[in-house]
Amino acid sequence: MSPKGKKTVGGTGRDPDRTRQRILDAALQEFSARGFAGARVSGIARGAKVNKRMLYHYFNDKEGLFRAVLRHKISDRQSRVAALTPPNDLTSSLTLWFRQNCQDTDWVRLLGWESLQANKDAVLDEPERRRIARLAVARIKKKQAAGQLRKDVSAAHLQLAKTSLAMFPIALPQIARLILGGSPHRPRFQREYARFLETISAAFRA
Repeated sequence: MSPKGKKTVGGTGRDPDRTRQRILDAALQEFSARGFAGARVSGIARGAKVNKRMLYHYFNDKEGLFRAVLRHKISDRQSRVAALTPPNDLTSSLTLWFRQNCQDTDWVRLLGWESLQANKDAVLDEPERRRIARLAVARIKKKQAAGQLRKDVSAAHLQLAKTSLAMFPIALPQIARLILGGSPHRPRFQREYARFLETISAAFRA
């Protein structure tokens, strides 16, 4: 055993959690660059500095790895926004989601590839992702029932609007540039758009 209690082989420490995270990080980059269909397991293994056998050991196959990337990113993004959102202030998360997308362009590109490569509107891990979407809608309904958000709009449509507003400029930067004259990747654009989102959030409130 090494001093920290981790097994070593040839003097190199093995940390399963760190190895798994390296694989997830490399997979996100590969999937976001090529989509699920175009991604190569060999490229992910090289990016993570592991052999393909190790990758299969952790995730079974490419589909299992893609599913793990989705779940990890969704959970991580939700946790970060939840930690920054003030209690009883759901609409403030709109700006936070936008800032998250600005910092998480690999995730936005991944979703773009998925929309292009989806087979008959089916997506991987759909039952779990539908469950997460239903929870988001349920949170809005709860706020509507408490009189914090307007009740004259569908909770599902409100969630879709929030998702769209927070993602559109990063997902389709060329359209944002044509309309507003600047790249959405520039800090000035992001500051101005964040202020716009703060203003428009008022329309969601009761």
